Amino acid sequence: MDQDSVINVTADSRELVRSLRLGFHDADWQAMPESGAWQAYQELQRRGEPRAKTLFIGALRTLHSRRVQGGLDICNDDVFVEEHRLTEDRFLADLWKAYKKCIRTNRTGPASHLLRDIEEQLS
Repeated sequence: MDQDSVINVTADSRELVRSLRLGFHDADWQAMPESGAWQAYQELQRRGEPRAKTLFIGALRTLHSRRVQGGLDICNDDVFVEEHRLTEDRFLADLWKAYKKCIRTNRTGPASHLLRDIEEQLS
């Protein structure tokens, strides 16, 4: 990991898949765990991992559910404000940026609509 990434981009694909399955919900993070999911997804996509989309959406749904339920101390600090640029899909980048803004401001209702839009865009 470096200051430009939550994940270790040199990790093997199996480790990145494992991270997405676990959902990035470690309370000790200094960044939004959604950033970890996004960055792992982007790296797995780059490597051609066929399960990347499904795992990414699953991780986001898990994190979103935990945020909606409350009671957990999940980081809301968006330290990777330019990470939406990791994708060449400009619409997906805009959706991701809007999703993180909603999560950062605890607007989980609108974020759930954006999550559906992200899932549709990835289909």
